[in-house]
Amino acid sequence: MSTRDLGADTVALTAELVATDSVNPGLVPGAAGEAAVVDLLDRRLAASGFDTHRVTPSDHPDRPSLLAVGPGEPGTPCLVLTGHVDTVGTDGMDAPFTPVVDGDRLAGRGACDMKGGVAAVVVAAEELVRRTAPVRVVLALVADEEDLSLGTEAVLEALPSLGLAPDAALVAEPTWLARTASLRGYAVAEVTLTGRAAHSSQPEEGVNAVAHLGRLLAAVEERGHHVAASGGSLMVTVASGGESPFVLGRSARAVVERRTVAGEAADCVLAELDELLDGLRGRPHGRRPRAARRRARGLAARRRRAGRSVRRLPRRRARRRGRRAAPAPRRALLDGGPALAGGRRAGPRVRPRGRGTPRRRRVGRPRAGPPLHPRPRGRGRVVGERPCRLTRAGCGRTHPCSMPGCASTRRRRRRSPSPGTSSVTTSSATSWPGTSRSTPASTR
Repeated sequence: MSTRDLGADTVALTAELVATDSVNPGLVPGAAGEAAVVDLLDRRLAASGFDTHRVTPSDHPDRPSLLAVGPGEPGTPCLVLTGHVDTVGTDGMDAPFTPVVDGDRLAGRGACDMKGGVAAVVVAAEELVRRTAPVRVVLALVADEEDLSLGTEAVLEALPSLGLAPDAALVAEPTWLARTASLRGYAVAEVTLTGRAAHSSQPEEGVNAVAHLGRLLAAVEERGHHVAASGGSLMVTVASGGESPFVLGRSARAVVERRTVAGEAADCVLAELDELLDGLRGRPHGRRPRAARRRARGLAARRRRAGRSVRRLPRRRARRRGRRAAPAPRRALLDGGPALAGGRRAGPRVRPRGRGTPRRRRVGRPRAGPPLHPRPRGRGRVVGERPCRLTRAGCGRTHPCSMPGCASTRRRRRRSPSPGTSSVTTSSATSWPGTSRSTPASTR
């Protein structure tokens, strides 16, 4: 058979395959499937001397694939020629199963992907068997490549049971005659967006899932340009949302397809979608605001219990009003410090800015600045101040102290010689170097 005869035979078989409906039922419910094409190829290859085997998945007995094993001695190199026989749907086509030859082109559903390639490997395998080439040819014509690859998985499981260990494989996918070492994989993810339905006259009462779907479509389109630079692709092929006019969409749905290149995992689409959705939510990728708030609340509670929660006093507010802010320590308790009876405040002992011996600073009536209300919540600490050691709870202030419930207050009242004034003698642990151990205070 001459080269021209082989070409004419390939075109004729391609036209015969195109005329046979093999639309994938996984993509189009109720479609014909691959059974008719597998029957046609089974009869032809059996007549050419091949040992044919129909292989079906255990859970899909109506989706057959074909394994055709050519003659060969044991130990002969095994070459697998493979292709898929299913096609996508025919929407928008006037006569999808009528092959049309126009010059050197043949048109019809599946002519390119990939009934033309299947016809080419079938004719080539028949020619190798006819010439008794020193190779054992195996044809693996699989079903369901366009959807879940059920046929490929079934064939891979059947090869060892037939005693076949391929040394090389040739896939006849359309590459426009370019030699390709690997083919792209794919991954499909479905994204469901949930909103809250409301009448369109009151959009503030609901959450429009369709609007969020539009932002997702734009984000996927933009990200697809970056993915295409590495040879892959990312796109949305199915989108739907909303239930009726005049109602904000309660839910929306999108199917995202990702074509992967060698070295990329199939689950990379999930990571990319998570990153895109986090960007649409307006937060850095990988952070969850609810969990972050819980962690912050727990940390603040631990700091309060340990007495380390501090905040800066708002002194700028008083300056803006034209008033002089009262001198205050640079930091104070987050929960506020105790105040003396009669509106006076127990001030901390501070170190003066200049040189010399530290001395106590007397604090009179409070001037501008927010009041510090007594709210005892465990032992506190103020910069430049020692905590109360006369009570187990600890008021967090040096003495004199008139905080209600403080042990030092009760002790001072018992020792008061006369109403109106009192004197409290602190222990050596609370006295400041260079100061006396007796600290007067007014307790009006």
